[in-house]
This record gives sequence, structure tokens and C-alpha cells, in this order.
Amino acid sequence: MSYFIVKKEIERAKQSLNNCVDFSYRIYKKNRQEIGMIFLKSIIDQNLLSSAIYYPLQTYDQPFDMDVIETNIIKCADVKQIKKKEMIKEVLEGKVILIGNFSNIILSIDLFKFPSRIPSEPPTSPVIQGPREGFVEDLQTNITLLRRRIKSSELVFEVVCIGSETQTKVCISYIKSIANERVIKEVKKKLNKIKVDGIVDSYMILSFLEDRPNSLFKQIGNQEKPDVVAAKMLEGKVALIVDNSPIVLTVPFIFIEDLQNSNDYYTNHHYSSMVRIIRLLGLLLAIIAPGFYLSLQIYHYNILPLNFLVTIADTTQGLPFTPFLEILFIFLLFQILYEVSLRLPSYLGLATSVVGALILGDTGVKAGLISPPGVIIVALSKIALYTIPEQAAQITVLQLLFLFLGGSLGIIGLTTGAIYIVNYLNTIDSFGTPYLAPYSPKISSDLKDALLVKSIHKMNKRPKSFSPKQKERT
Repeated sequence: MSYFIVKKEIERAKQSLNNCVDFSYRIYKKNRQEIGMIFLKSIIDQNLLSSAIYYPLQTYDQPFDMDVIETNIIKCADVKQIKKKEMIKEVLEGKVILIGNFSNIILSIDLFKFPSRIPSEPPTSPVIQGPREGFVEDLQTNITLLRRRIKSSELVFEVVCIGSETQTKVCISYIKSIANERVIKEVKKKLNKIKVDGIVDSYMILSFLEDRPNSLFKQIGNQEKPDVVAAKMLEGKVALIVDNSPIVLTVPFIFIEDLQNSNDYYTNHHYSSMVRIIRLLGLLLAIIAPGFYLSLQIYHYNILPLNFLVTIADTTQGLPFTPFLEILFIFLLFQILYEVSLRLPSYLGLATSVVGALILGDTGVKAGLISPPGVIIVALSKIALYTIPEQAAQITVLQLLFLFLGGSLGIIGLTTGAIYIVNYLNTIDSFGTPYLAPYSPKISSDLKDALLVKSIHKMNKRPKSFSPKQKERT
């Protein structure tokens, strides 16, 4: 039986890690016995290393034995034996490796630690009433936030590593007694097929999970709040928690989910129904308004009220641009201001928005470059876009598409485009769930939590759309 030459193994590990500046080791000698500790000091708890490993070894007065060290000396919860070929992988995951010249056993001790922020309210999902915690970039913290809400032995967390270079942990989470087995198997199958060099955020695995990765429309849900994810898992969904990302993905996903908000469940259900209708109207207004205004101005001005037609004629007289180029110019101006405000520091972003929206817009109108109705219509559509912020990217593309349709084909073009998109949405399904459920196909029991919201005590069945194992909730 061959034992380790401690110094030689440490040098070999150091070379394997390319002499990293954060590579570190300790060698403890006692009565011709040597114990080597290999670790990366940047990602371990060095205080715990001293108190839980080094000090107990120093104070132990008997000959060392790796089995005894594992069971009686090391004061850590996660201690395991590993193979020699796993040493470098374990070191990179924040483990301390113990080897000795008296044994061929290698111990791996989990002391992983890195700076992480405290769970706080996500900027995109604020609530007036209800939980304010949000996910963070630490996988273990996110698992804890879900454990806190679902105290069930049926709650499952399974981890797979993706990325040949990053070895990013992706945790598949679901409630075993509720989630559909077919969905779980399909999620695992798609994750296991991912062959890339690295994953740095949850959005990077979206296209691998979607059935139509080139589609404009999102097919995977994304959430930043643990209370929302817990509620979706109780409906039978599967959650994907990606290490280093505060965004948790959920499948299956249906379009109506983005009309819903966590605030809807922490307030009066009549008010929630009204707000969801307003969100839907805001969505339609955001997509169609610029193209519809343009089609009326160019092709169908005869259906406009006379007073409004006179106002438009007065304000657009003498403009150097055609109606189409004017609306397109205003649209691009707003989009540029939005992109600039995103990337500037917060104290400059607000000032830029005010200067751009008010001063440039007002000056453009007074200079006779753009018309007031055009500014109002585009501004209204851009504001309405954020009634559903989760769909902002898709809606922006659709705005431009319908702008071209309205400017080239009028109302006929807008109608044809709308029919085509609705038909296309009807062909999408997310892990076996129709995208427009529960309206197409109509599922009567699921309408209790669709556009109109029923009281919580009436939602006594889980949504059939997601085919959960357990149908009854209460």
C-alpha cells in the first residue's frame, strides 16, 4: 500500500492550478507524521480552518489516523473521503483537502465562503403588502429561502453541474408529490444535453430549455421572489436555481403568468381583477398605438372626428418628415434615451431622462421637427409597455413591427399581424402546457386565477394546465 509524499502532492496540485496567487497550503508535522492541507484562500473561511481543523489537530495527542481524523477530530459538518483524481475539482469548489504520509485516504472538508448580499426586495417586483425578500446570487441562500416557505419532506433539490470551465451548479427544485414526472424528466434531459464552456447566469440556459429557441416570445418563467416561486411549485411547476444568479426559472410557463403579480394575492381580489384587465389593455396599447395612429393619419383619416383631424393637420403642417419617418424618429429617440438612462449612474440617469423627454421633446416640437400628437402617442405606448415589465423586450420588438405594418398596410396590416401572432401563440407549448391556457384551450377550473381573480378560498384545485399529480388543494 503506497502512502502520499505530502510535499510532492502539494507541488503537483499547485502546478495543476497554474500557480494561482490564492493557492495556499499548510503542513503539520508530528512524530514523523505529516498532514498537508490544500485550499484556495480566496473562497474558504480561514477562521473556521484554524478553529475547526488546525487547532484540533494540534491538540490531539495520539498518533494520527485518517478515519479518526474524519470522525472525531475535524469539527465540520461536511467531511468526506474522495479519490485522488477529484482533488483539484474539490479545491475549486471551496473544499480543504487533507492528505497524510501515513495513509492513502484523502479527506475533503467543506469550508466554502464568499461575499454575498443580504436578501432584499427586488427592484422589478416591489409590493405594497407581502414578503419583501428576493433571491440573491448564492445558491445555498436561495435554497434556504425556499425551505423556509415549504417545510415538506416532499420538497426535492437536485444539483447538476453545467459548463466545462465554470462547473456552474443548477439546482432542480420541485415538490415530488405534486410536480408532473414527465416535466421533471424533460427538464433533466435538456439540462444534461447542455454542452458549453460556461454558464454565468440563469438566462444563459434559457435557449437550451425552450422548444423554440429562435422565437420572439419567452417560453420559460423567471422570478426574483421566493414567495412567488414557492407558490408556483405548489401549483406543480419545476424551479431551476442557478448558482451566481438571483433569477429563478420556472417551467411550464404560460402567457397569463406575466399579467399576474404577487401583489394580486395580497390585496382584494376584485381590485386584482381590475388591475389585470388594465395590464392587458396596457399591453395592447403599447403594441398597437403607434402603428394604429400612423394608419389613421395616412390611410384612414376619414374615420377620425373632424376636430381631431383638424388638430392633427394643424400640428403636422410644415414638418420636414413624412408621418412614418416622424413616428419612427420619435420611437428611436425614446429608445435611445431609455438605453442611455439604463447605463448611466443613477444620479445622472434621472437628469438625462428629464432633459431628454422634456427639453428635447419640447424643443423638437417648437422647432417644427416633430408634432405633439406623435410625441404623445409614442410616449403613451412606451409608458404602457411597463405595465408588464417582464414582457418589455418582446413588446418593444412588436411595437416596431406593428409600426411598419400600420405605416405600410394600414388597419388591414395591423389586423393581419394580430391574427398571425395569436395563431402563432396557439402553436406554442411549454413542456406540454398550451401557451395561451386557460383560454385556448379553455380550462374552466383554471379561470379562477386568470384575467379575473377569485377569492383564495375558492381556488381549491391546482391548475389543470400544468397536469399536477395532486389535483386538490383544499
